[in-house]
Amino acid sequence: MDQPLPIRFAAAMARLGPWETAPLLTAGVSGGADSTALAILGNDWARAQGGQLLALIVDHGLRAESAAEARLTHDRLAALGIGARILTVDGLARGPALAERARIARYGLLRTACEQAGIPHLLLGHHALDQAETVMMRALGGSGSRGLAGMPAITEGAGPRLLRPLLAEPPAVLRAFLMDRGVAWVEDPSNASPAARRSRLRLRQGDPEGDGPGTIALVAAASDAGHRRAVQDLRIADILAERVTIRPEGFVLLTPGMIDPDALSAIIRTIGGAAYPPSPGPVAALARSLRPMTLAGVRVMAAGRLGPGWLLIREERSIAPAIPAERGAIWDGRFRVLDDAPGCSIGALAGDAAPLRRHSALPSAVLRTLPALRYGNVLAAVPHLLYRAPAFGLEPRVVLHPPVPLAGAPFAPI
Repeated sequence: MDQPLPIRFAAAMARLGPWETAPLLTAGVSGGADSTALAILGNDWARAQGGQLLALIVDHGLRAESAAEARLTHDRLAALGIGARILTVDGLARGPALAERARIARYGLLRTACEQAGIPHLLLGHHALDQAETVMMRALGGSGSRGLAGMPAITEGAGPRLLRPLLAEPPAVLRAFLMDRGVAWVEDPSNASPAARRSRLRLRQGDPEGDGPGTIALVAAASDAGHRRAVQDLRIADILAERVTIRPEGFVLLTPGMIDPDALSAIIRTIGGAAYPPSPGPVAALARSLRPMTLAGVRVMAAGRLGPGWLLIREERSIAPAIPAERGAIWDGRFRVLDDAPGCSIGALAGDAAPLRRHSALPSAVLRTLPALRYGNVLAAVPHLLYRAPAFGLEPRVVLHPPVPLAGAPFAPI
């Protein structure tokens, strides 16, 4: 770390490119030292490229002081010439899985704010100590080599690109940067609470500065594992391109023969509309000998008249209940509604599939899982069959939109 932090930050941003002319960035900001340093570094970098940064300050509302701290952070950033918005989480109550629920709510607000602002890049303030803790938590959870790569520097998926340019930086370096700039930050006491597993690990590790040999070794190990995972991701993408046909109706055709377990895991995750891969043990057994079965909400069956090989379709009994068919709604974790259908719901075609078989050559097992719009109990439209009941005059568009692409960009190591 011989070079100044802003120069190292610029090098990290260059690795996260390529960038458009005059890039527009957002940064998730809690008001703590890490995210405050990120906002300043990101803003300076963006302005040097002719762009700008918008800080998104999330107030979870879990402490009496949080609203005032969010406003204080807003004012501090404004004094530095950094634009900011405060995003408030509504209805987040204390209780089981609080950290996970807070994370989901936070990222939901951040993604929506990015979409509203038309900004495709979201910077996150995860640093070296966060990365080391992530690796430790995954090791304790029995994670395989892919999980031990830790957090990627780039996450591509639905919504903005998530960028972590500080993964190699110890938190002590970020605090020193702020002190040199004369910028204060907010200390959240919940970060040191032993109630959270990550906080307990941090306390046991005894390296609050994040620059001790144990932390450095874990970050280096994550980087090595990340480079191996990137190579593996490219190999899996090649397998999927050769062996798989993914259909817009939400199912996959897989050619005959054994398949790499990681490739099969990606298929199951995508068809099941899941954000995370299924348990690796059962997937590995199935990959060695494909056969009719159901795993992680996905049904495997012979392709039949669709050709040699296998169909992987959504298990009907695992499908989510119907929801209002509002523009932007995601049903069953798999399908996105592109147009409003006032008064309608979207759910599985299920028993209404029988009279529509003449509209499609797809097997009944697939037809029953298709998204269908209903007005009350009356079938109004089945977009993937181009079926529309004349009485309703709907022209809805519904597209396959899983949370993780079947084969996205390879893992981006530090």
